[in-house]
Amino acid sequence: MASNSAKQSGDASIESSEAQIAVHWGEETKVAPPATFIAQANLADPTARDRFSLERFPECFKEYADLLSWDQYWHTTLDTSKAPFWKWFVGGRLNVSYNCVDRHLAKYRNKAALIWVPEPEDEPAQVITYQELYQRVNEMAALLRDFAHLKTGDRVTIHMPMVPELPVTMLACARLGVIHSVVFGGFSGEACGIRIADSGSRVLITMDGYYRNGKLIDHKKNADIAVATAEKEGQKVDTVLIWRRHPGRKVTDAALIPGRDHFVDEVLRPFRGQRVAPVSMPAEAPLFLMYTSGTTGRPKGCQHSTGGYLAYVTGTSKYYQDIHPEDVYWCFADIGWITGHSYIVYGPLALAATSVMYEGVPTFPDVGRPWRIAERLHVNIFHTSPTTIRMLRKAGPEEPLKYDLHFKHMTTVGEPIEPEVWRWYHQVVGRGKAVIVDTWWQTENGGFLCSTIPALDPMKPGSAGPPVLGIHPVIYDETGAQVPAGSGKAGNICIRNPWPGIFQTIWGDPDRFVSTYYRKYNRNPQSTDWRDWPYFAGDGAMQAADGYFRILGRIDDVINVAGHRLGTKELESACLTVPEVAEAAVVPVQDEVKGRLPEVYISLKPGVAASPEVAEHVARAIETQIGKIARPKSVRIVPDMPKTRSGKIMRRVLAAISNSMDVGDVTTLANPDVVEQIRTMVQGAKPAPAQPVPDDIRRFGQVE
Repeated sequence: MASNSAKQSGDASIESSEAQIAVHWGEETKVAPPATFIAQANLADPTARDRFSLERFPECFKEYADLLSWDQYWHTTLDTSKAPFWKWFVGGRLNVSYNCVDRHLAKYRNKAALIWVPEPEDEPAQVITYQELYQRVNEMAALLRDFAHLKTGDRVTIHMPMVPELPVTMLACARLGVIHSVVFGGFSGEACGIRIADSGSRVLITMDGYYRNGKLIDHKKNADIAVATAEKEGQKVDTVLIWRRHPGRKVTDAALIPGRDHFVDEVLRPFRGQRVAPVSMPAEAPLFLMYTSGTTGRPKGCQHSTGGYLAYVTGTSKYYQDIHPEDVYWCFADIGWITGHSYIVYGPLALAATSVMYEGVPTFPDVGRPWRIAERLHVNIFHTSPTTIRMLRKAGPEEPLKYDLHFKHMTTVGEPIEPEVWRWYHQVVGRGKAVIVDTWWQTENGGFLCSTIPALDPMKPGSAGPPVLGIHPVIYDETGAQVPAGSGKAGNICIRNPWPGIFQTIWGDPDRFVSTYYRKYNRNPQSTDWRDWPYFAGDGAMQAADGYFRILGRIDDVINVAGHRLGTKELESACLTVPEVAEAAVVPVQDEVKGRLPEVYISLKPGVAASPEVAEHVARAIETQIGKIARPKSVRIVPDMPKTRSGKIMRRVLAAISNSMDVGDVTTLANPDVVEQIRTMVQGAKPAPAQPVPDDIRRFGQVE
């Protein structure tokens, strides 16, 4: 399939100042939403953008807040008195657990709230109604209060896989006003322990084991490492609560520490049938901490609020995910990330949705698994990442056509999606009948920042679309000058105004919060006017003449080739226009003449043999679509990419190999063995001698 973005381009066409990022993508053809979708959409009113205009800020967000049930209405929509530590809906009080569970009982008591699909295909799915969810959340809240002695404002760390006990535990914490910090289940015990110490948690909630790729993983041993790590960092954990993957059966070899470790199903017995009144919380009280997964520096504990956060994820779930109570909605993400918090748990449940959870990996036992689940459960809203989409496309490009799929709506989230991959998602998975919302946002943001309104805006492959309602972005270059829409240039995307979903601070480090996200373009450090505090996202972007944004990825992932700042995402997208290529990753490598050159790693589709011809096709595609300046130093064909447990390509590992750096700890990767295979291919049998490496390359692919 030919890309509309392909165009002839030579060196002369590439002009970029050091303050801007060169962009060579052409405009893709827009695709209109189907009439059948528009007819049933939650938001098809074209006056919506007027309601959320900058002139009506901040009161426009009352529309989202009014989707919730408040114990006490607020008196100040936005308090800027301690800028940039924004406070939303000040004076208001509510409880998140009540809003996600209790208030639905009158109408939806016997409706499915969660459908959990275990990885073993012979194990039946669990359907948890709102009534059963209410019961489970209350019992767990009673245990946390009366057994673990947790109270409002305490922090608790949760290190669990994708099982229904995870949202139950989160909602039980929210019921008490206890601040939860969920750590992605695939993270190591050490990573968990550092987060325990930073948050000051004295209680760890975990699970004894879970299934992944057909294996029953012993997870409890990570808890022992986490507790030991936390203690080294100065934080003592006195209680470890362990859910069992198979109730009544132990699946871990790790011993229980007397007095500290407790199986939840055993200590829960005295609390069966108990009810706990939801604690009415101030809107600006912290709801949870979500730590960035950074590989450099100390992880940042992003503190999210109660009222503003819940209002924002509820509003965006309704208008952008188009969730109705009768829909079966599947966000194929992990709750250990912000996507799972916002768009598996809190947003959908606040709307009385039926939310699907899946325990395992997308390709187990085969690449048809996601489509079998979707067919069996009649899923009509599907939400996943470009990483997963590329994985499924690589492993089984025709597989979705074997199943009876009826998606009305499909989301992509987490990173930019290449136009070629977007078209496969739309035509093969969605049958050309589903709307796609390509969303851009971050852990710090709470919810979507850019996306098409699915019933109102045409879709553009590879583009996140316009800003979402109430969000007003601007693109600045490094000097602070605005990069105009339609200029063909890119810069640093910033948000001019606060919004309810924005995080409140970095836990325990307000100075880092200001310096990381606001200082770069702040006009007056003493100002309490939000206009003086644009939010710096750390992502590169360009805006087309039609107002749509294309996100280029992290600014640290830009490669400066002879003074031309090239976005890696655009280079990778050019690679994927070559039919044989399934995945691509581009990293910088040092060059004596040009300073930096791109080096390309590709993996091929099933049945395609590696050959010099394929590598040359890739190099030529980059040269044709971007220019001779972007021609890679080399194209490496590898058996697989080094990936995290969530499926993201670890570009920092590839950059380290290309530049003879230490690859660091790779034991937590999903496929650590492939790293040595790639290193041998690039460097030979013996590791290349380490060379001095400039900071920009050392930081490449790292998230602080």
